[in-house]
Amino acid sequence: MRKGMFCGWLCAAAGLVCGAAPAPAQTFAGTTEVVEVEVPVQVVRDGQPVRGLTADDFAIYEGRKKQAITGFHVVDLAAAAPGTAVQPMAGRRHFLLLFDLAFSDPKAIVKAREAARALVLNGVRTGDLVGVATYSAARGPQLVLGFTSDRRQVDSALDSLGLAGGERPEDPLRLVMARAGGAQPLLAERSQEAEAASIDSLVKELGTEQANLGRESNRAAQQAVVTALTRSFSGFARVLAAIPGRKQILYFSEGFDSSLLTGGAGTPPPSQEGGGGAVDPSAGGDRGIGTSEPVLSSTDDSFGSTKSLNAVEKMLEELRRADCVIQAVDIGGLRAAGEQRVTRTGGKDTLFTIARGTDGELFESSNDLATAMSGILERTSLTYVLTFQPESLKPDGGYHKLRVELKDAPRSTRLAYRPGYYAPKPYTQLNPLEKLFEASSRLMGGADSGSIPSAVLAAPFRTTGERAYVPVLIEVDGPALLAGKPPAPLPVEIYIYALDDAGAIQGFLVQTLTLDVAKVEPSLRQSGLKFFGHLDLPAGNYSLRTLVRNGATGAFSLRVAPVTVPAFAAGPVLLPPLFPEPPNRWLLSREAKPGPQVPYPFMAKRQPFIPASRPALAEGQEAALVLVGYNLAKGELAVEGRVLTLDGKEAGRGELRVLGRESDGASGPDRLTATFKPPKLPPGEYVLRISLAGAAASSAAFVVSGGR
Repeated sequence: MRKGMFCGWLCAAAGLVCGAAPAPAQTFAGTTEVVEVEVPVQVVRDGQPVRGLTADDFAIYEGRKKQAITGFHVVDLAAAAPGTAVQPMAGRRHFLLLFDLAFSDPKAIVKAREAARALVLNGVRTGDLVGVATYSAARGPQLVLGFTSDRRQVDSALDSLGLAGGERPEDPLRLVMARAGGAQPLLAERSQEAEAASIDSLVKELGTEQANLGRESNRAAQQAVVTALTRSFSGFARVLAAIPGRKQILYFSEGFDSSLLTGGAGTPPPSQEGGGGAVDPSAGGDRGIGTSEPVLSSTDDSFGSTKSLNAVEKMLEELRRADCVIQAVDIGGLRAAGEQRVTRTGGKDTLFTIARGTDGELFESSNDLATAMSGILERTSLTYVLTFQPESLKPDGGYHKLRVELKDAPRSTRLAYRPGYYAPKPYTQLNPLEKLFEASSRLMGGADSGSIPSAVLAAPFRTTGERAYVPVLIEVDGPALLAGKPPAPLPVEIYIYALDDAGAIQGFLVQTLTLDVAKVEPSLRQSGLKFFGHLDLPAGNYSLRTLVRNGATGAFSLRVAPVTVPAFAAGPVLLPPLFPEPPNRWLLSREAKPGPQVPYPFMAKRQPFIPASRPALAEGQEAALVLVGYNLAKGELAVEGRVLTLDGKEAGRGELRVLGRESDGASGPDRLTATFKPPKLPPGEYVLRISLAGAAASSAAFVVSGGR
């Protein structure tokens, strides 16, 4: 079927006409927004995480006032099962690979890129989130890839370093650099020609600044460049503060001459001889993230720059407030086997200072970062997430100091936790990068949330290719979407991502709808918005994450649901039961790019329909039902339907009657038209579980309202 025919079927199924009568109001279970502060805490004793603690073992103070702990969650990577189980974002590890293109040689950056690849492959675990960013004097900090669990996207982002210009990523949230299947395997062999091309690209990208800004003859100009770096990092830290959880920033750099700050030659930090290693700034004393202090001091006021010193101190304070830990990697020591190391002047001591100022470490001469960072990876493998609800919190973006105590803790115990938090501020005051991080953080982790009720339906249909066609229908509550004073052109952002068990993004769809409120407000207030999109997914199990956001106010709805795309050739398949709904019920919108030319999937008695994402059934009232299956047995099929509560308990069987059957041929689906009358149930949410003889069972959620 051609695209135009697909659109025609969709409009016909919706019955969407200009000036259609408003539909009856839909029923949603709304949510109430409560400000909660999550405090990730890592407890270490003798270099090992302390397990077995409970909420009663901790105390949280905002200023001098003790806060009641209202939530407690343990994220233990050693005990975590594989897959994409929902975990609080504050408890997940965030690694930002930050490449300093200003104070580094291009060849060192190429070696650093390979060291980062090896770390992602050998040190980062499933569930960890990794982002990639660069810094240059000309552009400042640039986000290449947002925090994602997709390792292939990280690989693609590392490949892109040094490429000037290039195509703009399809994904505005920058979670996807390349479509699934397009990235090369991690740590694929890079030829000498490819490495030389990477170096050439970096040189062209960085131009005259790349020679190493430490060679500037004008000392004032050098100090100005350092001040610009610290100011850029301070601003970047404020943006990163919007991301829940501790951010481990791996800062790949050769550093700048410390005499620009302190005067004189500076004092190099202690190092470990004989290969790669880490300089641990916490050795010799107990320090937590909440108690770290600036460590800079001027040894020569005659030649040091007080302005530069103050800028660095402010940068370190902003990084600590944002819960960012700098793990500095001296890439001047990274080299290929047999390659001679070139002696450098300055840089190492400033890297040590920056790392120590955020309770991080300095790693030098280490191509094997996974081994060198094994201590950090072990210490951060267990996180306790404490939650409290502050009283009378003003939405002004103000900073609030925190203190966490462990009751009856042995003297050798160290706590690492965020030293404070920023109060929310109006959405209109967020900059574009803060809005990006807010959306991506919600999508990559967390459970259903938001003040806008919504419902999602996804059903996989077989195609001639390797990937199934998976329609995704999102129903959005209209009155909640219009809360406040919506602008006449109302932007509605829709994000759909499918993550497989390894955390890879196998498909995504992003679109912004612009609604003319003056025309559609009556329909929206009576019902809501229904969006029809699709993903192309291979066989497997997925966590389908959908986010709908009011682009003017920031109000949102996040829904997370499991979706299974079957191997259609393996045997009988039964899709989730579909409840057709009457036309003109929603303000309907569809994806801008319909994608493959496929027949309209939702058909019954040769007529198109649109299924309900969240069917609402009245007690004792019969509802139409369509069952779609593949490879079903011939002849009459025995059909069984059971009603379960949300916790899986039996709630009754109801009345299920099959009225007819039609087929689209050997490779097409079988469609059974049926009716279902729920048993006598109290109003609430339930699950309809249906099985056919010789076919796998399937289920769909529905709501029971009062009788009519």
